[in-house]
Amino acid sequence: MKKLYAILFLVALVHTEVYGQAKKPTIMVVPANVWCTHNGYTQKYNNQGTITEIPDYKKALDNDLNLVNVITKIGELMAEKDFPLKDMASSIRSIEQSSAEHEMTTSSTSGASLAESPLDRLMNRAKADILIEVVWNINTMGPKRSVTYTLRGLDAYTNKQVAATQGTGEPSMAAEVAVLLEEAVVDKMDAFVSQLQKHFDDLMANGREVALEVRVFDNGSGVNLESEFGGAELQEIIEDWVAQNTVAHRFSLTDATENMMLFEQVRIPLYRENGMARDTRSFANDLRKYLNQKANLTCKVMTKGLGKAELVIGEK
Repeated sequence: MKKLYAILFLVALVHTEVYGQAKKPTIMVVPANVWCTHNGYTQKYNNQGTITEIPDYKKALDNDLNLVNVITKIGELMAEKDFPLKDMASSIRSIEQSSAEHEMTTSSTSGASLAESPLDRLMNRAKADILIEVVWNINTMGPKRSVTYTLRGLDAYTNKQVAATQGTGEPSMAAEVAVLLEEAVVDKMDAFVSQLQKHFDDLMANGREVALEVRVFDNGSGVNLESEFGGAELQEIIEDWVAQNTVAHRFSLTDATENMMLFEQVRIPLYRENGMARDTRSFANDLRKYLNQKANLTCKVMTKGLGKAELVIGEK
């Protein structure tokens, strides 16, 4: 009997440790866009004919030692609070070394594509829950210096701000920017971390917010979203599936035609029943499998960043 109690205790302990860790959001620290622009670390990106300017994180990391030290220091502060971290530099190197990475995912039938920027690919590879954006400025007062900083926590799937703190540290003789920043933020980290955790607790309870677009490719089959299968229109079948597979049936069907449906504010569970993490791609893939079984439809799933998936009916 004692042996049985001992085994049950160990199982409970392991269960507590595993799930206790799972309830912490994964963090990745990145420089704020305004910091990258101010310091000349940007790149041009051709988004299907539209030229946009985006941060060049690799260039920034390769050329600014202060940035590397600041990211490392914030990472240390977050690790002290038991937050799991994703290293931006490692994620960038992983993308560069992968021969399977492409600038866009393209359908083999229609040629339709969802362009993925370098930032989208980084977010997809790192799969952080929350990004911490950092920007700072050094103030000089005689022999002493201080740092004015802003930290913002952004939901990596929606890019919505979920936490923030800012301020100016006391003048110090410290020479390193990372040390000045640590001295400035240390007293405010508990409140900042509390905001991050509150957001993640909401995700645990109410699901992660993503977007899903469903389109129909005219492959000559005559199928569209008003076609009937088993007495129900395809549009109804899809909407019912989304309702049954979201947390508390929370979603918004913001647009719908015979060839397109746009679901926004879709709340999906963070984890599958087997405990594995669930993301936008896996959610859309589950719908793809369902439509194949229910209506014998061939579909293709494409993603843009972490927070949006497109399911194209009639493609592969």
